[in-house]
Amino acid sequence: MMQPRAKGLWLGLMAIVFGFALLYLWFIIFPGKVSPEAWQYFSAEEISQGRVHSRIQQLILITSVLVEVSLLFWFLWSGKVRVMSRWAQQVTGGSYYGSSLLFFLTLWSILQILYLPLNYFSGYYLQKKWGFSTQTFNAWWGDTLKAIGLELFIMIIGVLLFFWILKRWPRAWWLVAASLLSIWLVAQNFVWPLVVSPMFNRFEAVQDPAILSMVNELSTKADIPVDEVQVMDASRRTTRANAYFAGMGQTKQIVLYDTLLKDYPPDQVKAVLAHEMAHWQQGHIVKGLTLGIFSNFILWGLLFIFIKTSLPPGTHFPPYTWALTLLFFTAVSFAASPLQSTISRGMEQEADRVSVQLTGDVQAAVRLQVNLVAKNSADVSPPAFIEWFSYSHPSVLNRIHTLQQINVH
Repeated sequence: MMQPRAKGLWLGLMAIVFGFALLYLWFIIFPGKVSPEAWQYFSAEEISQGRVHSRIQQLILITSVLVEVSLLFWFLWSGKVRVMSRWAQQVTGGSYYGSSLLFFLTLWSILQILYLPLNYFSGYYLQKKWGFSTQTFNAWWGDTLKAIGLELFIMIIGVLLFFWILKRWPRAWWLVAASLLSIWLVAQNFVWPLVVSPMFNRFEAVQDPAILSMVNELSTKADIPVDEVQVMDASRRTTRANAYFAGMGQTKQIVLYDTLLKDYPPDQVKAVLAHEMAHWQQGHIVKGLTLGIFSNFILWGLLFIFIKTSLPPGTHFPPYTWALTLLFFTAVSFAASPLQSTISRGMEQEADRVSVQLTGDVQAAVRLQVNLVAKNSADVSPPAFIEWFSYSHPSVLNRIHTLQQINVH
């Protein structure tokens, strides 16, 4: 059973999570009317299809969150985590690190088994049915196993390090853990583009003279030195188009999907390049990283309070400490979604405004947003609550409204 002094903390956190989840489900089921403005840009089929596709994906998302939170909370509340923890200690002969690792692997395996059907349905079956996926089942399964293996490798190192920190610094462990994780948040900006991304895709420098000319023009206007723009072979997996910026220092890069270069006209590709350069110019990676580090210390401090009140007095961090940690971060991450989404949308709006100043072409930016949403079958008029809660980018009508308010000189 859970410690009495911890019940209020966990029940309060769960009330926030399930309250948000119920609101999210309500607006999935009852999304409201489509904004009349949507009919100016999209056909009835595009609007209907986008809404259906989005609702299904949102249902899968909220289901996965509720399954994990509910399972972990039930384990915690019922005392099952202690039973599993004692079992792990018995099997490993009382080994501190061995029992902690066995507990993690058991819980991780249970969650993977629960997630696999949802991942297949969302990541392969529906994408294939809707015409977005270009993968065979074997290719999708290969990617899935590769991602699972990479996650497991990183998590094993992280879990062993976590329990070592707990043992080495029983009073200040949260501060040490937050510091090390902050270092990792910085390091992955260098490591991910160079090591992890090439494990899943091929990247080549853009050779098209027209694209290079665009890059030179925009980089001069933005006063940003751009060493290289890369194209990723996204078409081996999807028909969707996208672009992103990543890295810091010498590893920073703008990456364009090959589907973007193939399926979109030059003025819209230029709008994408300008948008990514605007992120770069406005320092969004550094700002996001700084906010992430700041919030990281706050969260680990809160976790210290939750764990301290949840463990029986005198207990030396048993294996089920990991279940407490996982539940805390899963629940808080979901509950904090509106804050994260609001910050992200603000950066995207800023990048939209700056990008149009760079290109001087509002209409190309508007057409880009319309085409992206139509071809990706996104919801053109999502409920305000769902956009506020979970959208990292403004909805298309809000983006168009922002773009059309910009005076280009």
